[in-house]
Amino acid sequence: MSSQDIPEENLPAEQDHAHGAVVVADEENPFADPGLPPHEHRIQDIDERAARRSERMVALLFTISMLATVGFIVSYVTIPHDKNIFVFPIGHVSALNFALGLTLGVALFCIGAGAVHWARTLMSDVEVADDRHAIAAAPEVRAKVHADFRQGAKESALGRRKLIRNTMFGALALVPLSGVMLLRDLGPLPGTSLRHTLWAKGKRLVNMNTNQPLRPEDIAVGSLTFAKPDGLEETDEEFQNELGKAALMIVRLQPDNIKDKRELDWSHEGVVAFSKICTHVGCPISLYEQQTHHVLCPCHQSTFDLSDGARVIFGPAGHALPQLRIGVDSEGYLQALGDFEEPVGPAFWERG
Repeated sequence: MSSQDIPEENLPAEQDHAHGAVVVADEENPFADPGLPPHEHRIQDIDERAARRSERMVALLFTISMLATVGFIVSYVTIPHDKNIFVFPIGHVSALNFALGLTLGVALFCIGAGAVHWARTLMSDVEVADDRHAIAAAPEVRAKVHADFRQGAKESALGRRKLIRNTMFGALALVPLSGVMLLRDLGPLPGTSLRHTLWAKGKRLVNMNTNQPLRPEDIAVGSLTFAKPDGLEETDEEFQNELGKAALMIVRLQPDNIKDKRELDWSHEGVVAFSKICTHVGCPISLYEQQTHHVLCPCHQSTFDLSDGARVIFGPAGHALPQLRIGVDSEGYLQALGDFEEPVGPAFWERG
């Protein structure tokens, strides 16, 4: 149904009689004003039933937003922070983070969608042109504002009462510390936990994809393999936190291609193990160039040379990737010979 099918007396009154008017170019205004296109009424403007449907849709979206907000609060209170769930196709994720993100996203989306639907279907859509006005205030208004400010400063005696002035500035400077102290309750202090991972002497290297312990012959020259410590399972409460520190990437190089002496000493038959966590902002590194032995962080393009101690050759990363010293156990499986000798990931206040 269009506005042409509705009797003229049923159409809403026009709010702008000059809508669509055109100004012709002349000598003073060489560029013609194209005006606004003729206004076309929406179905909601001419059919109250359609307007009611739009109203109910907006109310439904706002109601869903309210329910999602309640779900956010309930999730925050009831779901343990260390519980993991499997979500296809994402995989194992924190149940609390997933619930909070989902409910908050739905709440915000429905508010926005409801507001947009309300504006597009029920609010007035008549375009109104208005002339611009001067931005600057009139000279007499500016003079009065300046005079009032000077009078107020004089009456406050802030310049003469230095004790009041100084103590006020001190109070204003210190009161934000109250909010800073509240940050202490956001979680326990990390202590030295960022310095240590699950790697220890005798801990086997387990393939992340097959969940099987690795042998040197499982790793071909030029290949890239990701590993985790033996015993770390996706169902563990601290799986994400521990994997974020202990994730390894394993590469096999020709021993003659290894330039760094310590890297060669800490390898086994050319098999080297480095932290997978970028030393810039902690992104997982996964791009390997076989010919140059370079690995690239996909987040900010930090590049490391795995044949030269994983030193930084490009990008914002501040230091090389930590290397894990490895060997083989009595059954021929690759094992760690200790933990990393420096914290993995980005620099932090305990480094050094």
